[in-house]
Amino acid sequence: MLELAILGFLSEGPLPGHELRRRISQLTGYTRPASDGSLYPAINRLTKTGLIERRADPAAGTARFVLSLTEAGRADMLQRLREPADHEITDFTRFYTILAFLSHLPDVSEQHAVLRRRLDFLEAPASFFYSGDRPLRAEEITDPYRRGMLLTARATSRAERTWLREALGEAALAPEATETREDPPTPEQCTG
Repeated sequence: MLELAILGFLSEGPLPGHELRRRISQLTGYTRPASDGSLYPAINRLTKTGLIERRADPAAGTARFVLSLTEAGRADMLQRLREPADHEITDFTRFYTILAFLSHLPDVSEQHAVLRRRLDFLEAPASFFYSGDRPLRAEEITDPYRRGMLLTARATSRAERTWLREALGEAALAPEATETREDPPTPEQCTG
C-alpha cells in the first residue's frame, strides 16, 4: 500500500520526498508510519520501473529532488485501484489507503465495484472470538475487555456499512440491513 500511496499522492502533483513522506504519514498515522527505510526503497523501485521520475529541484539547491508520476505510473495506480487484492479489501488500513485515492478512478461503476467488495466482506459473519466455527457475539462474552472489543468493532462495522450503502445508493433499499448484523468484523477489519 506504500506504493499506492506514493502513486496516489504524486497523481495530484509533483512533490519533494520529504513532503511525500509527510503526506503518507498523515494518511497512515500511527498504524503504519512511513519510515525512510521503507519509503526511499519504494521510491527507488518505482523509479527503476518507470512509474515515477525523480529530477533535481532547482529551487531547493543541493541534493533535493522532486518526484512526479509518469503516464505508466498513472496507469499502474488506476489498475491497483480497480483490482485491489483481497487482503487490501479486508485489511482496514489498506482499504483506507484505497479509499484515499478511489476518486481518481474515472468510472463510477469501477469505484462502486471496489466499495461493493468491501461491503460484501463486512456483511459476512465474523468475530474476534469463536465457539468452534461459530462467531461469538458481544452478549455471549463475559470478559469485559473482550466484550468491549466486540462492541467497538460492531459500532465501527455498522458505521462503515451504513456509509458504504449510502455511497452505493442503496441506503433507501435496505436500511434495516445496516442495523441487524450483530457480528463484529474480524481483527483484520479493525486493526489492519
